[in-house]
Amino acid sequence: MAGELKGRVALVTGGASGLGRATCVSLAEAGAHVVVADIDADGSERTRALVADAGGSADVVALDVTDDASRRAVVAQLFEQHGDAFDVLVNVAGIDRPGYVTDIDLDDYRRVMAVNCEGPVFLTSEFMKRVQHLPEGRSADVVHIVSLSAITSGSGAIAYNGSKAGFLNATRCIQRELREKAVKQADGSERPFPCRVQAVIPAAMDTPMMEQWGIPGHLMMPPSAVADTVRTLLLLHPAAFVPEMQIVPRLEPNFPR
Repeated sequence: MAGELKGRVALVTGGASGLGRATCVSLAEAGAHVVVADIDADGSERTRALVADAGGSADVVALDVTDDASRRAVVAQLFEQHGDAFDVLVNVAGIDRPGYVTDIDLDDYRRVMAVNCEGPVFLTSEFMKRVQHLPEGRSADVVHIVSLSAITSGSGAIAYNGSKAGFLNATRCIQRELREKAVKQADGSERPFPCRVQAVIPAAMDTPMMEQWGIPGHLMMPPSAVADTVRTLLLLHPAAFVPEMQIVPRLEPNFPR
């Protein structure tokens, strides 16, 4: 797949570690210029170095997905720098703050909701406002990293599971809206809205966020497995899209659920 994303600029949130880092490397290997977005400056620089080592190109931007001014500024900056070449957004950033209903901290709950649901929804909104004007024959891509936790229930995971369930349903709403925004042509055919939104629903990955749960490494996927799935979705034929794709470790103990 080397070079198949050449000429495209991709903003990847949560790019300083875990799946975000793996996604930056995977897209860069396919030829995209990657923008590593995170609040962790040191981690973002390490990701940029890994992209360079893989023969790719990357920039780093400071982005707090929970801050509206930050979201707006980064999107505006990238369109100013790259124009219509900035046509990929991958919403990876996510956090987890465990807590049971009898002791969950309100600030933790709100923070998880802000990072995992509100932030990516409104970042996507800012991106859509720009790419809706792409000329005929051009199409942008958004990929939302959700979680299998969006469709399951877990003790001590009210904030995380709730935020991911909200994000999944928001993604479905966006997909429906984009279908309704197709433009009728004079010959009766339709031109799709010039951006598609696809969702990846992964189970456990061997990333820093999962360390708190003590899951043995052999029961989880490497983040590169999911990152390569994101790359595959970006390379899908422009006439098609994948609304939701579940990806699960082969040794996942509770699947099918």
